[in-house]
Amino acid sequence: MGGLREMAAPFVALGPSGVAVRDRLKHLTAEDQQVLRLVGDHLGMPASRDLKARCAAGLDHDTDAWAERKRALSVECSSRWAGSITRATHDQWGLARRGQLAHIQGLEAGVRTIAHRLSLPVGEKGSKQAPGGYRSRQEWHAKTRRLHVLTDRLQAARADWEAGVVRVVRGGKRLLNTRHHLDTAQLTEEQWRTRWETGRRFLQADGESSKRFGNETIRVTPGGEVSIKLPATLAHLANAPHGRYVLAANVAFAHRGEQWRDRVQMNRAVAYRIHEDTTRGRWYLTASWTIPPVKTVPWPAARAGGLVGVDTNAGHLAAWRLDAHGNPVGEPVRFGYDLSGTAAHRDAQVRHALIRLLHWAKRHCLAIAIEDLDFQAEKTREKHGRRKKFRNLISGMPVAKLRSRLVSMAAELGISIVAVDPAYTSRWGSQHWQKPLTSKNKKITRHDAAAVAIGRRALGHPIRRRTAPPPAHRSDEQGHRTVQARPGTPGREELRPRIPGPRTRSVRAGCGVNAENQDAQHRSGRPAEHEFWQQDSLPLSL
Repeated sequence: MGGLREMAAPFVALGPSGVAVRDRLKHLTAEDQQVLRLVGDHLGMPASRDLKARCAAGLDHDTDAWAERKRALSVECSSRWAGSITRATHDQWGLARRGQLAHIQGLEAGVRTIAHRLSLPVGEKGSKQAPGGYRSRQEWHAKTRRLHVLTDRLQAARADWEAGVVRVVRGGKRLLNTRHHLDTAQLTEEQWRTRWETGRRFLQADGESSKRFGNETIRVTPGGEVSIKLPATLAHLANAPHGRYVLAANVAFAHRGEQWRDRVQMNRAVAYRIHEDTTRGRWYLTASWTIPPVKTVPWPAARAGGLVGVDTNAGHLAAWRLDAHGNPVGEPVRFGYDLSGTAAHRDAQVRHALIRLLHWAKRHCLAIAIEDLDFQAEKTREKHGRRKKFRNLISGMPVAKLRSRLVSMAAELGISIVAVDPAYTSRWGSQHWQKPLTSKNKKITRHDAAAVAIGRRALGHPIRRRTAPPPAHRSDEQGHRTVQARPGTPGREELRPRIPGPRTRSVRAGCGVNAENQDAQHRSGRPAEHEFWQQDSLPLSL
């Protein structure tokens, strides 16, 4: 019992706080595309200089420095363009800081693991809680050298963190390094140059409430007409009054189009971003705005009528419906997805699987229970060593994207998402539920049993399934031992009382002295087997 960690309490996940929709800019003329490229290149240069100034300021940056940067940019472009540039720079610097902190935490985890394994004798076996020593003297020597490398990297990263130094590349570090490996990337120098210039353009503007259609810089009318306020140096390219350029393309957002149209008609803030897809030769417009936080229902209300337990795996979502007592209802369901191919294909596969899951839960009017997974610290080679297939497996699972998409899509359908601690769900689900639920005509997998364990933890029930007593003792006089106690039942968390005399035909009197150790495998609660007995629709017929 001392080797198990404390379980975090289940909670209802908060809904999304923003919305983003995208539409293609069709039927753009050659002149339109040329103007967009000129404006993006013109604004990209001050954006790069502003990012450089922000990174040089480091931790000494304040609101006065922010205002000074905006005034310096307003000389080359309008104050609204300058405000959008400085705000984007601030967001990019903050993202780099968060990535830097995650990198430091990963290095610290690697150093701790290697130092622990080096302190053990060569060939010593490990346990479930901690890894053992290295297999050979050669591996021990190689890991000694790697420890010094990681320690040096950690010291340098900590020094940068304390000094507020970040390293950011506009256009992307990966694309920058691709310049030296054009043959491997199957790109020509001209193709790479086109992608590089496209990635460094700046064509985005923040919205402003009470202004016409919610944005004065990039304006989109309710009818779909798109116009841009040109910088002063490019005002000669305007084809509309007041230095504006109207594009030949119209937009009509298919998704959330009514919400977007209501906002622009009421002159509420909407931010826009125009970008080019060089691979397809297309231009896109993305509209985004903030929404009030979605009010979530309390946890007791979300679990009132049962819920759907979902186990996330590399190629599918295993789901099973549970009633309010934690008993599986019906048959397990799987929603598969294919994670091979391009990023767009993988993203579409995840969305399709989530849509089917949400529609299935909507038909039963139930909430969804899912693990609060985070594999950031679980996929390093120092933790899993030579298990490359397992490392690739967990690295390929779209945990963060799946979780964020599930929460946002469920909020639209009014479905609550209950997040639970993922510890031991697969192990205990397989131990306590896989065999009892398996029959001659139905084979239950480890993933299906894990879905039951996740659902029971979200309901507040212990994962362990109570076994039935001998037939002679299944009477109302002794009480049914498979009854599940409700989470609010008094005495549910207490130890089982000492009852003198024999309790069953196979157990002698006094053999229940270790009853307090029976609940070592579930921290969320213990089954009540005394005082008031409830027998509402309970037992599973196995």
